[in-house]
Amino acid sequence: MNYSQQNISMIKALSNAPGPSGFEDAVLAIVRSELGGICTFEEDRLRNLYIFRKNHSGSKPVLMLDAHGDEVGFMIHSIKPNGTLRFIKIGGMDNRGLASADVLVRTSSGEYIQGTIGLRPPHFSNGSSEPSLDLHEFSIDVGARSAKEAEEEFGIRIGEPVIPATKCAFDEKHGLFFGKAFDCRIGVAAMIAAFRRLDGLDLPFDVVGVVSSQEEVGDRGIKVAVNKIRPDIAVCFEGCPADDTFTEPYAIQTAIKCGPMFRFMDRSVICSPRYQRWVLDKAKEYGIKAQASVREGGGNNGSVINLADKGVPVVVAGIPVRYIHSMNSITAYEDFENTAELVSLIAKDLTPQILETF
Repeated sequence: MNYSQQNISMIKALSNAPGPSGFEDAVLAIVRSELGGICTFEEDRLRNLYIFRKNHSGSKPVLMLDAHGDEVGFMIHSIKPNGTLRFIKIGGMDNRGLASADVLVRTSSGEYIQGTIGLRPPHFSNGSSEPSLDLHEFSIDVGARSAKEAEEEFGIRIGEPVIPATKCAFDEKHGLFFGKAFDCRIGVAAMIAAFRRLDGLDLPFDVVGVVSSQEEVGDRGIKVAVNKIRPDIAVCFEGCPADDTFTEPYAIQTAIKCGPMFRFMDRSVICSPRYQRWVLDKAKEYGIKAQASVREGGGNNGSVINLADKGVPVVVAGIPVRYIHSMNSITAYEDFENTAELVSLIAKDLTPQILETF
C-alpha cells in the first residue's frame, strides 16, 4: 500500500497532541493548520471548532461531519505532603494499565513535564494488604520531595491536565500506528482527509465539520454544536474499540484492517436504519472495506445528533482501534484511508431526495 507522508505526519501530530476534555486547544490548532488553505473556521467558548468549505452557501441542507477532539486523561486533584500528586480521571481510562505508566503533567507555566504513575511496590507488602486497583491507591510522581517543592520548583497546581507520555510511531511495513488518543484523533484525521477530497466540488449539501469538545465526559460539546449547525443529516467519526483479539471468530465485528465499522446500535443510539443500510450498500458498490456491528455497550456523539431538532439521521463511522482508553493503542492506516474515502463518497452521492427516504 502507498502511504501519504503528509497523512502519516498529520496522524502522529494529532495522536501526540495534548487534549483531554476541556483542554483541546492543541488539537484545534493542528486542524486549522491542515485545512487552512481550503476551509474557514469558527470556534465557540466550549472549544468546538466549526469547519466550513470555502464554497459554503448557507442556503443548502447541511451534512454535518463530527469527530471529537478530546482524549481520556487525568486532572490534578491535590498535592500530597510528600510531593506526589493525587489525581482524578477525565473520562473512562482503564485503571488496569496505570501502574508505572509515564505521563505528562501541565505546569503553571503551560509546559508539560514528565511524571510516572506510582503504586506501592510489592516489596513493601506483607501479602495480606496488596494494593487494589482503586484510583486512590495511585499517585503521580514528578520527582518532588514535598508539596512546597512540587509547587515552587515544579510548577504543579491543582486543576491542570495530565496525559499519557506515549509518542506515536508508524510501522510502515505493516501499516500500523502505535500511540495514544486514537479515540478520536484517528477520526479527526479521517475527517480532515475527507474535506481534502471534497475540496472545490459543487455538492447538493453544505458539508460542515465539527471537531467537538468534551465527548469523553458526557457528549458535552456536541450538545452545543448541533444547535449552531442545525444539521439535516450527519456522519460521526469515531475511534472505536476493536474486538478482534479476544472475541470468538464468529462474533468479531470490529477488526483492524477490515474498514470502518458502522454500528446498528449501541447503548446510546439506534443509528438510522435506512441510512445505515444505504451507507453499507454504498461501500459495497465502490468496493470499499466496511464492517457492521450490533454493540452491547458504548456510546457516542451520534446519540445527541440523532435527537436534535426534529430528529437527524446519523451513522457512525468507527475506525477500529485496539486498546482504546488506555496508555497505548493500535490502529491501521488502511482503515483511516477507507473511512475518509467512503465518507467523501457519501457526501458526493447523497441528495436531498435520498435524504427524504431515510
